[in-house]
Amino acid sequence: MTSQSFEQAPATDEAEVHIRFLAAEESGVLVDLVREAYGDTYDAEWVYQPDQIAHRINANTLRSAIGHLSDGTILGHMALMVEETTERVMHAGVAVVRDAARGHHVFERLKRFAAEWATEAGYLGIFSEATAAHPYSQKANIALGAHETGFLLGWIPSTVSNNAALDPDAHRQSVALFYLKLNSGENRPMFVPQRHQAIVASILETSGLHGEIVKASSEIQIVDESVLTVEEKDDHNSAVIHVEVPGHDLARVVTLIRREQLEAKGRDAVYLDLPLQVPQTQIVLEQQESDLQFSFAGIFPNRDRNGDVLRLQSFGDVDLHTADIVTASDHGQELLAYVLGDLRASQ
Repeated sequence: MTSQSFEQAPATDEAEVHIRFLAAEESGVLVDLVREAYGDTYDAEWVYQPDQIAHRINANTLRSAIGHLSDGTILGHMALMVEETTERVMHAGVAVVRDAARGHHVFERLKRFAAEWATEAGYLGIFSEATAAHPYSQKANIALGAHETGFLLGWIPSTVSNNAALDPDAHRQSVALFYLKLNSGENRPMFVPQRHQAIVASILETSGLHGEIVKASSEIQIVDESVLTVEEKDDHNSAVIHVEVPGHDLARVVTLIRREQLEAKGRDAVYLDLPLQVPQTQIVLEQQESDLQFSFAGIFPNRDRNGDVLRLQSFGDVDLHTADIVTASDHGQELLAYVLGDLRASQ
């Protein structure tokens, strides 16, 4: 989520700012910051639950970094998260920077502090979402060495009250997906469908992700029934289809799920994740992509046990405000143009 701005306060000397991780018993600090920034609209219930925050800290699935003055005044927060402790890439989010920190790069300092810890801990990198409503948080990511790997159109629901957005009208907002490389990993194969190989190659080269686009063998067997699960995200009014093994029935099954989610359940968006280390992804998509009403969103780097994930996206009757999306780099502009172009081609 994006950094926030509040009522003006006197600027502070950067040397006075202390950066550290929250202890489990301090979880109320995060609740207070999120409530101050978002009221009750933040799209993750656990950030309002001190016991849940403490549990995640104790379980080592959450590292909650804060910046504060010597007198204890909290200036900002940013979290590093994993769903399982075996994951090799962390997710940065829940970023809130109060106005007392203005001009002192607190968001950058929080993320640099977190990145230094994650590097020493052996993680390959950090991925995060930055609002596409303005370039400021995108620039902060780029200043740290992160690069864009995709654009999730309409990711933030209109119910989230975000006073960093330039448009006061309530609508779904898009985010740029960033990856900050920390350590080198194995040069793993990526079975990318031919249609998207050029843009994925650009993402790999720019971001430093260790992946090599390869061609699947014609001898690979395709199963009849795809192996997948559906994650319904009520707080986002969206759903994510997680494919583990694509099969001959992929287009048919995904079309049924998409129709159920968008039409029967009234979701605004459905996202489709396909594992790039599985050769069946390349073969099945090249055979069936014209039957899928999904377009390119980007790459989730080493997101989970399925390795690198190709994310596609599809939308219901919702205004994505794509003309308002801004970028902060030449690579980002090139990637956004591809995402929007593929969206138009899929409609």
